[in-house]
Amino acid sequence: MASGTAETTAGTGSAAPSGSTVVTRFAPSPTGFLHIGNARTGLFSWLFARHHGGKALLRIEDTDRARSTEAAIGVILDGMKWLGLDWDGEAQYQSQAEARHAEVANELLASGAAYRCYLTPEELAERRAAAQAERRPFRIVSEWRDRDPSEAPSGSPFVVRLKAPLGGETVIEDLVQGRVAVNNAEIDDFVLLRSDGTPTYMLAVVVDDHDMGVTHIIRGDDHLNNAFRQLGIIRAMGWAEPRYAHIPLIHGADGAKLSKRHGALGVDAYRDELGILPEALFNYLLRLGWGHGDKETITREEAIALFDISGVGKSPSRFDMKKLLSLNAHYIREADPARLADLVQPHLAAIAPGFDPARHGDLLAQAMPHLQPRAQDLLEIARAAAFLFAARPLVLDAKAEALLTPEARALLGEIHAVLAGENDWTTATLEATLKTMAEQRGLGLGKLAQPLRAALTGQTVSPGIFDVLVLLGRDEALGRIADQVQ
Repeated sequence: MASGTAETTAGTGSAAPSGSTVVTRFAPSPTGFLHIGNARTGLFSWLFARHHGGKALLRIEDTDRARSTEAAIGVILDGMKWLGLDWDGEAQYQSQAEARHAEVANELLASGAAYRCYLTPEELAERRAAAQAERRPFRIVSEWRDRDPSEAPSGSPFVVRLKAPLGGETVIEDLVQGRVAVNNAEIDDFVLLRSDGTPTYMLAVVVDDHDMGVTHIIRGDDHLNNAFRQLGIIRAMGWAEPRYAHIPLIHGADGAKLSKRHGALGVDAYRDELGILPEALFNYLLRLGWGHGDKETITREEAIALFDISGVGKSPSRFDMKKLLSLNAHYIREADPARLADLVQPHLAAIAPGFDPARHGDLLAQAMPHLQPRAQDLLEIARAAAFLFAARPLVLDAKAEALLTPEARALLGEIHAVLAGENDWTTATLEATLKTMAEQRGLGLGKLAQPLRAALTGQTVSPGIFDVLVLLGRDEALGRIADQVQ
């Protein structure tokens, strides 16, 4: 392992070495959901591999047994698949490689790059308290680093620590952050194996990355400090060093750390609770910290062709829900109506008790071209479509109720009489019929359309009134109008 006063530099090769296969990994921890920030990191890692024709691997870091349930892991995998982030080969599980992690720790012990430390928790607590009292950084300096293990009390518990370099500095040429240097004096002898023999995260992640053949580690910049420690293990083992790319974290629109109030939700919440399309979230996360000129809408195929890590900025990105919804509205307008109808069904079933997918699926699909131009999310489409499946008599919202004055209800009676005589129930014919009626009474068409919309939908906002008449059908439309006539 490098020590002394020499500067050691990691990552001096090119972003994607010529003649070698790029291998990236996405390594989420099961927490019950795929966090939006982790999803973006996974997206960047996936795109880098796909752009360079390499491999994108998946590792589930499931060493926290209490949280790493099958259900929690399933939610993460489901979120990745929904977002379109596939992976090469089988997903690997960190918990299944504990014996291998311990094997490496023992190799480091055998080579003298690590040592057994018998400091007790009480001794560590005393030293930590002394450092705080003296207002100096706490760095573990263990007398067991160079002490003969035979001097240890028989049967005493110990941890295995890596011997960190004592002088000089370590430099990482990060693909996003640029040159980053840390004085080796700031790196303490961190634990590789706990006193119960279980490996720490710091050891496990390095061994897994090596064994998986990872060439490029793309992750959040909150892991940047870890990289300097992890390099100590890599060098002590004589392994090839990966290239690092530490992505700035996402902040809220106010510049504060991203939280739930900013939109720090799981990917599944964007799908199930906010009605976001996967292509919209994919596109938004792609543009959150990476850009290609002024291009805003980018397809998956374009993203693979265009993406490179050099386009990632050094500053934190700001999450903007309005921009996400605007992008979502674009993809909703572009979406196939039949696919959109299928996606809307669960949201509609939650708010419209009368909706039956088996009976009403075709009607919902027919309505979609009239609903999708106005909507920002799938929930808006569901709310806008709910009137189609409401039971008579309709419950009017406050604005519709206020609109239906006695005069308006009397006018509805006249409209009903005119429409009841119309057998060609098409948009063009109905429009011509009502325009003629409006002209005969010296009214603008809007004077007829406003009370008619309230009677047919229970609202004051809807798709075009003639489209509404056709979607409802002759009998249902005439029945709803009659319900509101005084």
